[in-house]
Amino acid sequence: MRKATILVNPNSGRRRREAELESAIGIIRAAGVRTELTVCHSSQEATDHARCAVASGSDTVFACGGDGTVHDVVQALAGTDVALAILPLGTANALAHDVSLPLRPAGAARAALNGQVRRIPLGRIEYQDFTGREASRYFTVAAGIGMDAHLFYKLNGALKKRTGMAAYYLQAWHLWATHRMRRFEVEYANGSGHKQRASLTELLAVRIRFFGNVLRELLPGAHLDRLDLQAVMCRTESRNAYLQYVAGALLGKRWNIEGIDLVSCSEVVCRLPEQNSDRVYVEADGELLGRLPARMTIVPDALSLIVPV
Repeated sequence: MRKATILVNPNSGRRRREAELESAIGIIRAAGVRTELTVCHSSQEATDHARCAVASGSDTVFACGGDGTVHDVVQALAGTDVALAILPLGTANALAHDVSLPLRPAGAARAALNGQVRRIPLGRIEYQDFTGREASRYFTVAAGIGMDAHLFYKLNGALKKRTGMAAYYLQAWHLWATHRMRRFEVEYANGSGHKQRASLTELLAVRIRFFGNVLRELLPGAHLDRLDLQAVMCRTESRNAYLQYVAGALLGKRWNIEGIDLVSCSEVVCRLPEQNSDRVYVEADGELLGRLPARMTIVPDALSLIVPV
């Protein structure tokens, strides 16, 4: 690591951590790394500044924030040799948990300086944005279609910061309990190319093994190095089935639940049934993106990620 761009999201996390961030930057500079610090006030700014870092010759870009900030930076680094390093400043920090990165910025900075570059595949989702145009994004943690994306549509970061996490989760629970589940059609292919179809109320494609905090392993077999998608496909409209699956994940149990399938696939195509005008939303890495139709695939050898040794 010789030249690093440090991109900071000042809105990440539940509390201000300027002192910790300054300490982490000091550690990086003390190691002889030339650094450029940029504050990003929006998702688009983070992606744009990351692209500028690639163009200006940085060999590493530090994403200082949560999973949303990491997601924005990944859009610019995908397909390049510039490495992504993470200084966790968010609330969940799922990707940092999964690669066993220290959650204190100073510890994460040391881990990056002494770490190794791991080349990983990325998930890719194509969808319709809110202007009706075709768009695509890469994802590292998970991508969801259906109920969880609807919650992101109704809830936002401003509500979380204004009311606090307890009130935010209470509102999420209320929306989940009252939300009318909307069905969509799915066609997916396994490794042999054989295609299958299903009618779903929820789909979640998971890329990481360990989410940290109270939610540990959400989908058995999910892993950053996999060249296929590990997906939870919900055919049921039963809220009890959803609760059973989430409870099993929280407790570390693997239960067979009627109406919920765990599927490995190379491609997933999702669309609304004919004559259906419902809006079914799409999210990736916790960021609301748009709505159906959508297509998910895996892009091999897509990102250089610095992980602890």
